[in-house]
Parts: sequence; structure tokens; C-alpha cells
Amino acid sequence: MKFVDLAFFNIKAGKGGDGAVSFRKELYVPNGGPNGGDGGDGGDVIFISDEGKTSLLDLKLQKFYYAEDGHKGDIKNMHGKNGKDIIIKVPVGTVLYNSENNELLADFLQHNQKEVIAKGGKGGRGNARFANSRNRAPTNFEAGDLGQVFNIKAELKVLADVGFVGLPNAGKSTMLRAISNSRPTIADYPFTTLNPQLGLCIDKKNRTFVVADLPGLIEGASQGKGLGFDFLRHIERCKIICHIIDMSGNYGMEDVINNYELIRNELKTYNLELENRLEIIIANKMDLEEAQINLIYFKEKYKDKLIIETSGLKKENIDNLLILIGDTLEKNNLLGKDKFVGIKKTNDFKLYKFEGQLNDLKIEKISENKWNILGEDVHKIYLKTPISTYDNILLFNEKLKKLGVYDMLREKGAKKGDLVKIFDIELEWMD
Repeated sequence: MKFVDLAFFNIKAGKGGDGAVSFRKELYVPNGGPNGGDGGDGGDVIFISDEGKTSLLDLKLQKFYYAEDGHKGDIKNMHGKNGKDIIIKVPVGTVLYNSENNELLADFLQHNQKEVIAKGGKGGRGNARFANSRNRAPTNFEAGDLGQVFNIKAELKVLADVGFVGLPNAGKSTMLRAISNSRPTIADYPFTTLNPQLGLCIDKKNRTFVVADLPGLIEGASQGKGLGFDFLRHIERCKIICHIIDMSGNYGMEDVINNYELIRNELKTYNLELENRLEIIIANKMDLEEAQINLIYFKEKYKDKLIIETSGLKKENIDNLLILIGDTLEKNNLLGKDKFVGIKKTNDFKLYKFEGQLNDLKIEKISENKWNILGEDVHKIYLKTPISTYDNILLFNEKLKKLGVYDMLREKGAKKGDLVKIFDIELEWMD
């Protein structure tokens, strides 16, 4: 399957069903009261992580995911049917963001993790809910709330215990083949590995761990150059970093100390936490003569670093490398633990209440005798209270009064007979 680790798509939860307006009409039941039922809730958009999935390709191909709307309320106080949820499966390691503001919505770190990302709208109340001692035959009802809508950015970050980092052609893929059952593509040119490759490893003490061969870094990767962010998003997940260095310096043509510092600087620039991650330096290609000379200078400069000499091509010192990795994980209590880097956050749905939420009310004078009312709070009232019945017109006006619309119109000089436009309706100002 094609590996896809970044996808953009849209999700929309279902709208709540409208409440119903009806009255009892049974034979021999005089003056039947209201019995309009509530609308059903809209369906949610739910994401579930599945360890059987390895790619975001499905999400990349399908751009829209919509849950079902709630059904309208009915007579005899019958509640409308709730809309069906839509369930989307993603690989373990997927992170979901609101692409408009980069807000974290969910981080999937384990199998079968369930997150409600877009909450369906609540169903509107039917007229039976509005009956009281003063109004025993109300025609009030509410429209259902809109469901949440998000433009989603999904990222898949590799979940591995160990991440191999290093410059292109440092020998990461060869090393992965030497220590695991993985068979990555290997060739003598930069960026042979374009996607992360995973290998399951077992050491002589029968300890198992997952190693990821990550695409090679270049200078400027933290600013997005080369494979840049495509690489760096994966290294965030790894518990420890194995920095593989071609100790021969590309057959004596490069400075190995400079190469090491280049990678360290990119990790530090991208994320300060990466610089402090547990690190093992793998001095690779030690079968070459140049490597022996360079290693002397390297160890002299980095006396406090954990360094192991290997040759991935000739599989030299591989068993000791595996034991060192296993010991490092075990010593730091990371072996077999789900201590992957990540933040889990659920998106809370807040039911709108118009009292005390005057945030963006705006009144504009369109012409001599016409006014326009704008604002998100007014829009929510407009959607929630359809003015298709007389009682709803009264309720709609009462909500506007509580928001302060009446006071603002008076202050701005509205006169009796002026038209007040609220989205696609016009009302006459009678004050």
C-alpha cells in the first residue's frame, strides 16, 4: 500500500432535527393540548485508531465526511430519530488538527482509541415543551442546532521505540536490514528512503523493540528543505534516537564532526525537546580505513557521548548494538511502555445560550429608513428560532431584546416604521 502521511479533508456533523408543532385531535378529547415532539440529535463524526491501517491514503482520496442530520419531531410527543454517526478509521500514530488555526483536536497513540471530533447539533424542542399556565396552546418550536464543521489536517507520525537519524547515505537502511527483518530499498544515492521503514528487532536477551529508518536529513530541514518536515514529524514519536554517522566521512571527503553537528542543529531548531532525547551514536562503516582515523578525533571531542562502532554492510558488532539499545530502553523504563511523545485533547462541544454572550453585535445603517443587524450571536438566534409562527416571532424579538439589539437601535436613532434586516428577513421597527 502507498504510504501517505499527510491528508487534508472536511468533516461535518449532522444538524439537529427541528421540533414539531402539533395539537391533540383525538375524538372526545376537547381542547387538546400541544404534543409536538423534539427533533433528534445530529450524528457525530467519530475517529477510531486501527493498528491494521498503515496509511492515510483513504483520507487523501475522499475529501468530505458528513454525518446524518437528526430527524424532525413528530405528533404525539414523538422524538425525532437521531442522525447516524459516521466512523472514520485512522492508523495508530495519527494526529488531527484544525487546519484553519492549527489547533490540536486528537492524538491517536494506541489501538482502538475513540475520539468524537465533530459533535452533532442538538435537536430543537417541540411546542409541547413551551406549554405553561399562561400559554396552554403555544406554537413555539426550535430549529435544531447546526453540527460542528472542521477542515482537518491529518498527520501520520511513526510510532517506534528507536529512530535512526543521519545524513543521506549514512547507512541507515543497511543497518536496519542488518538488525531486523525489514528489507528497505537500498541504493547509493541520496534519499533512497523516501518514507519511514519499520523493523522489528530482538536482542540476545529476547527483548523486542521497533526501529524506524527515517528519511535522511539535510541542512535546512527544520525550515522545510529537502524532505524537511516530512522527516521531522516522525522523529517526534521515537523514545530514543540512534544517530548513524558515516565515520569514513564519505571516503574522507567530509568532516564527520560537522556532519554530526549539522543534524543535531536541525533537531534543535525544529523542536527543543528532540535535542534532549536519549541518544546513541552509531559509528558506521568502520570497515573502511578512513573511519578508524576519524573515530579517534570524534571520540576526543565527544567524550561524554554513548558511541558504538559498527559496520552495517558487514554486520559487524550488530549483536552488541541490539543489546545496547535494549539496555538503554530498559534502564530508562521505556521498554514495552507506551511513552510516545504526544498530546491527547478532546474537542468539547458547547451548547449555545444567548444570555450574556454579546460579543460581536453590529448594527449598520443601510439607508435613511433601513438597518442591518449582524453578528454570530444574532445568527445563532436566527437559526434557532424560525419565525414561521406567531409565538416564535414574539420569542425571537424577546431574545433580540435580551441581547441588547433594541437599546442599540434606539441609541443609533431608529424611528418607528424603519425596516430592520436580519440576514434574509425584514422586520418593521414599531418602538
